[in-house]
Amino acid sequence: MLTTSALRTICLLTLIVFSSENAVRADDQTTSWVSLRISPDLLEIASPETSDQFLVTAIDSTGRRIDVTRSATLSLSSPDVAAINAAGRIDPLSDGEATLTAQINEMSATAMIRVRGISHPTPVSFRNDVIPLLSKSGCNSGGCHGKAEGQNGFRLSVFGFDPARDFDAIVRDSHARRVFPAAPEKSLLIQKAVASVPHGGGRRIEPGSRWHRILLRWVSEGMSLDDESQDPIVSIKAEPAEIILAGRETQQLRVVAITRSGGIRGITSEANFQSNNDVVAAVSVEGLIQATNVPGEAAVLVRYMGHVAVTRITLPGPNINFTRPDELSFVDGLVWDKLQKLQIQPSPVASDSMFLRRVFLDTIGTLPTSAEVRSFLADTDPDKRRKVIDALLERSEYADYWAQRWADLLQADKDIITPQGTVAMTRWTHQQITANTPWDRLVYDVLTAQGSTVGNSPAGFFQVQADPEKSARAVSQLFLGVRIECAQCHHHPFERWDQKDYFALAGFFTGVDRKSLPGGALKIIDKPGEDLKHPRTSEPVPAAGLGAAPAMFPDPKDRRRVLAQWLTAKENSLFVRCIVNRLVGHYWGRGLVEPVDDLRATNPASNEPLMQALADHLIEVNFDLKAFTRTLLNSRVYQLDSAVTDSNLLDDQNYSRAAIKPMPAEVLLDAMSQATGIPERFNGWPEGYRAIQVWDNKLPSLFLETFGRPVRQSVCACERGVEPSMAQALHLMNSETTTVKLEDRRGRAAMLAASDLPPNAIIEELYLATVSRFPTAQERELMQRSLTETDDRRKAVEDILWTLLNTREFVFNR
Repeated sequence: MLTTSALRTICLLTLIVFSSENAVRADDQTTSWVSLRISPDLLEIASPETSDQFLVTAIDSTGRRIDVTRSATLSLSSPDVAAINAAGRIDPLSDGEATLTAQINEMSATAMIRVRGISHPTPVSFRNDVIPLLSKSGCNSGGCHGKAEGQNGFRLSVFGFDPARDFDAIVRDSHARRVFPAAPEKSLLIQKAVASVPHGGGRRIEPGSRWHRILLRWVSEGMSLDDESQDPIVSIKAEPAEIILAGRETQQLRVVAITRSGGIRGITSEANFQSNNDVVAAVSVEGLIQATNVPGEAAVLVRYMGHVAVTRITLPGPNINFTRPDELSFVDGLVWDKLQKLQIQPSPVASDSMFLRRVFLDTIGTLPTSAEVRSFLADTDPDKRRKVIDALLERSEYADYWAQRWADLLQADKDIITPQGTVAMTRWTHQQITANTPWDRLVYDVLTAQGSTVGNSPAGFFQVQADPEKSARAVSQLFLGVRIECAQCHHHPFERWDQKDYFALAGFFTGVDRKSLPGGALKIIDKPGEDLKHPRTSEPVPAAGLGAAPAMFPDPKDRRRVLAQWLTAKENSLFVRCIVNRLVGHYWGRGLVEPVDDLRATNPASNEPLMQALADHLIEVNFDLKAFTRTLLNSRVYQLDSAVTDSNLLDDQNYSRAAIKPMPAEVLLDAMSQATGIPERFNGWPEGYRAIQVWDNKLPSLFLETFGRPVRQSVCACERGVEPSMAQALHLMNSETTTVKLEDRRGRAAMLAASDLPPNAIIEELYLATVSRFPTAQERELMQRSLTETDDRRKAVEDILWTLLNTREFVFNR
């Protein structure tokens, strides 16, 4: 006979991820190469400390390009003019010309090098030579001298956004003790950088290196601060911009800065590199991309002096006989296109039971009842999935669930906007969702909200966002998917936004006036606003949308209204893509961009054609979120099985299978209550209210806190905890919440045990009520033994229910 403890040890499952070692290396393909090329074919260097990067590429018989920079034999016709290392980096030695030859087997290619400015070099530029090497060395990063208080009395601007201030810090502060022009090598700045004297940050620059020579020459030339260039850098370019790699292949990047006049300067050594998906491809500090064996895509962010560029990497899987599944909508075709390109075969369609449970939990945050599961599984209508989707979107739980989700993001925090204000904002949000208010209209109403914060409106949003800058940060991330807070103090490290953009957006909220009302409420009204001043120049910054021209205000009180018109316009791709990405992330388990509220050029969508098509579709349906949701849910992509196959085992970003999603805290608590038949009792609330209906974000609940209920202190979607933990597992197994619900005499376990149902029927009912399916033959046999080989039928039923509640299948939405 199975004991209780034995039964309860079979509940928690783990997911095992296997790695593949079937890598294809570039050097295994030499027999198919047909030509060799060097890029660029002409390289010009104009100063002693400038270096540049050559790329050597082999082309095979299919036209595919393979980077062979490190495996080719490289030689120079005039070794006294320049030197080249094994990675293809050129360092100048003297004025003149030289021919570079790259050779592999019988193939060769050549390029020309021209060097000038060595014998009579131009002075070192603090802005364009010294600042970049401080950035690449990490000296001005937020973890070193770039943090707000500096480090050991030495403070630099983050990423060198303020060269004038950095110049003062190095040359003038601390009685000019950091530089010594009479003996540059004795300068404290240089000695610490090369670690010839103790330095908390360790050695940042190698003695005798090119960067060492730059610092020495700058100090010896008198340490000047050059004026802002008359030919400034306007952009940077990474080469190649797009790459298709095989498993374990590498690709060296070349980065150049482009000036306003069209001049080009190699900056590969000074640029910073970062991959957005190390699982697919990592990148070294020298710009060498290393592919893994995991099929997918990655983007490498290249950053230099406030400019950014992106290289996209595609890593297909091993060749398979790809079978294109049926398409239920345009969504499917675009996903299949991507999977075919990556050679990843999608999983089959989910069973009816898996689909039903998934769509209930995703759409209304509620489990289907056992009766609903029986009815759906018995229904032979081929159109039944579409019908259940339509029905769910009209159920009252849809508005309950989504009102709570948006109240989280709008920060309906009762400690700030009062309990009455939280009720008011939640009620208003619920009404908009029930009425299916178009998304652009709903956001417009939030941005222009006026009146009492305890009235039936979203005015409480501007009680939480208590000043122009906080409002700008919240609105930007919540409705545009742009995390602009970094630009408050310096140029955004991963995006084109700078302090001017930050204060231009904040300028829209300077006309928000907040009048105190009794009970802690506020009255939000508009008054004439004013442009904010740039913190460094003290010059007024005209209010403007991100990337838009300065705004015009017909009425001085119209600042928020003008912002709302710009922000919610169909032409505003950031606005459209932001809500598209949020909904895709919710229903499909992963946004086209991750995190879902971090849209930027340097964090591209995993499937750009799909992102664009969905954005166009949302505009076509006039921002009708229910219509858009129908499109997502009726796709075959949404209805795929979550089980992995040999083909998609390592894919987690291209929708080749359904994502396994942890249930939100409130949904899981409601599911446990429904499965056990015992509603949760919330202190001060009438019995019968569900967790997804509770507006009180601070309602004491150890369960909700343990499972990641957000505290509504941020508009970031990341505030909701989704990572499983040991505390959660122990809570499900041993907490009072679980025990009380299981053992309650009015609960499902007690009622079934007291019924005259045979063991097989009891087991079926328990499975339908928890995991929304009938048990397998093996599960029936195991559970029937636990029921028939005991004298305590109720305890056996409780044990079975406990086991099901603790399975991965119950806790996660599959």
